[in-house]
Amino acid sequence: MDTGWESLTLLFLSPIFLLCMIFEFRILKKQGEKDYSLKELFCNFSLAGLHQGADIIATLLLMPFFLWLFQFRLFDITLTPFTLFAVFILQDFFYYWFHRASHHVHWLWASHIAHHSSERMNFTTAFRQSLTYPISGMWLFWTPLVLIGFPPKLVILVVALNLGFQFFVHTRVVGKLGWIEKVFNTPSHHRVHHARNPEYIDHNFAGVLIIWDKMFGTFVEERQDINIDYGIPKPINSWNPFVATFHQWKTMLTLALSPGVPFKRRIAYLFGAPKIADNAEFEGK
Repeated sequence: MDTGWESLTLLFLSPIFLLCMIFEFRILKKQGEKDYSLKELFCNFSLAGLHQGADIIATLLLMPFFLWLFQFRLFDITLTPFTLFAVFILQDFFYYWFHRASHHVHWLWASHIAHHSSERMNFTTAFRQSLTYPISGMWLFWTPLVLIGFPPKLVILVVALNLGFQFFVHTRVVGKLGWIEKVFNTPSHHRVHHARNPEYIDHNFAGVLIIWDKMFGTFVEERQDINIDYGIPKPINSWNPFVATFHQWKTMLTLALSPGVPFKRRIAYLFGAPKIADNAEFEGK
């Protein structure tokens, strides 16, 4: 598995990302909104760099496993327009379940929370990723693609393209997009996902295709009568990228390893719903 695929893909897209951020910044400035700050830019770009570095190291370490797993593939897949289309659809399907699980399994949420901890919604929020995804096991969700028979290099490339697409849905300056809203994830759909409003929380987990949310009952339309409140229920109040990365791991492990906690509750703190940990102070551990 070539570790360069994802980095090269995102590097190729970086000029487009930069232009979009400049465009967004100018629009917000004209509207009199201060949605960009140097402190948050530093935090978000630092998180992106740490995430990329961790991904490269993790891929190097996991390479023998993926190559070993590829020996047991169900099919020898020839790359054609149809099979390329199929791997894009399947990867997006597995991404939906990874993303949904990341909001409902505390072990996964401990990584994913870094992405949601910003109280702003702009293109730089897309860079707000966690270096701990390899530890929480994001890569496990791509193993079915390797077992089906898609080459590991191709899987990494498709994951990178999916991630690259998601940059464009992190903005408040793009409104509804007509028929596109019916099939694809859009800024409108993703604003809902980043909201902590009770009406919106834990919905719209799509990567590229919103159809998964509509199929599995997790879709909510953005409403004009609701002013979106971005962020997480308990703000971290810090621009330190390491605080953003590790604060939930600290909470989770402190609860799970506390003296006198019954074994079942330890497991619940690690792999149960995140709200179990959020309510721990009221439940007496």
